[in-house]
Amino acid sequence: MDRRKFMAGCLGLPLLAQTGGVQAQAGLTKIIFPFAAGAGGDTLCRLVAQEMAPVLQRTIVVENRTGGDGLIGIKAVRGASADGSMVLVTTGPTMYLLPMVETTPSFDTARDFMPVSLLARFEFALVIGPAITAKDFKEFVAWLKAHPDKATFGVPSNGTIPHFMGSKLEKELGIPLSRVPYRGSAPILNDLIGGHMPFGITTLADALPQHRAKGVTILAVSSAERSPFAPDVPTLKESGIDLVADAWYGMWLPAGSPPEFSSKLSAAAGAALAKPEVKEKLTAIGLIPVGSTADGLSKELAANTAFWQPIVKATGYKIEN
Repeated sequence: MDRRKFMAGCLGLPLLAQTGGVQAQAGLTKIIFPFAAGAGGDTLCRLVAQEMAPVLQRTIVVENRTGGDGLIGIKAVRGASADGSMVLVTTGPTMYLLPMVETTPSFDTARDFMPVSLLARFEFALVIGPAITAKDFKEFVAWLKAHPDKATFGVPSNGTIPHFMGSKLEKELGIPLSRVPYRGSAPILNDLIGGHMPFGITTLADALPQHRAKGVTILAVSSAERSPFAPDVPTLKESGIDLVADAWYGMWLPAGSPPEFSSKLSAAAGAALAKPEVKEKLTAIGLIPVGSTADGLSKELAANTAFWQPIVKATGYKIEN
């Protein structure tokens, strides 16, 4: 099975986050981000690192360890020393979906990691191209029923939230849907615009530019409430689909790390995310900064796990490892 990644946005920042270029007093911390540089989550890491370094009096370096749909970076932090020298920042779905879909789970989030903080949320969108002549979700459903042979949709990768959103949508509508995995959102949007794919499920941030340019139409967003980035677009809930499916980035330490360091890290991350200039840069790339306590992150993870587990199980989808 393909194992790809999907992210939103693009913005560059320096790899080394420290004050005045002077070596921090209390050592080096590496933030491991298990996806490529230049995407929204990478930007988030660098912004937070830049703000936390002087507060924690540490040199903070962001390191991209890609591969295995996030597993390479996750495993690196799982096996790291519990001394504050290595921190994991990744998407929530990598931490709860991967253990569900691997035939033999590579890690146990609760056992192998110490929660630190939620960092930012992002949303998904159901997007149609000009091949579907629908002005709203109701007309979209009517089109699907009238064209069952064309009920095909694109997702940025197999085994991701858009993949399982499609499975849930299929069940809710009672209409068979064919899923096509892509390598990210960009090729989906290109095929939608070109009329080669009728609809897709992508990150909202990726779809917004073409939606605003009238190349595609966002019919619904996956969040609990209307998105601040697209307030005129209804949610799936408003459209009659019992599904809320946003995603988020979180921060973890290796299990056994000092609780006092976790608390300091959580506070520093929250303070960074509360800064107006950081908020402005993150919202510009479709991320909603949140911050939380360690307990808040644990509760979010537990709620997502409980929600998605029966949906994922029902699909039978597995990654051989």
